[in-house]
Amino acid sequence: MKYRKKPVVIEAQKLTDFNYRDLAEWCNGVARAREDNFEPYVTIYTLEGTMKADLGDYIIKGVKGEFYPCKPDIFEATYDGLS
Repeated sequence: MKYRKKPVVIEAQKLTDFNYRDLAEWCNGVARAREDNFEPYVTIYTLEGTMKADLGDYIIKGVKGEFYPCKPDIFEATYDGLS
């Protein structure tokens, strides 16, 4: 059987050198801004465990208010931008 993803509008932000602290705050307490050898990243605490978002990754706010990271190639293949 084949399935099509339902058209759902999500919120997402791309992780950069400049917004990683703000992005962690946007995640309502389930994420922490961190650095390793001056390379920023964000850890996100999910039901599946702790996940890491690296520079260039997207952090998605899901339909139930959950947050999780997504690699850019997967994000761009899955989502279209809205104006």
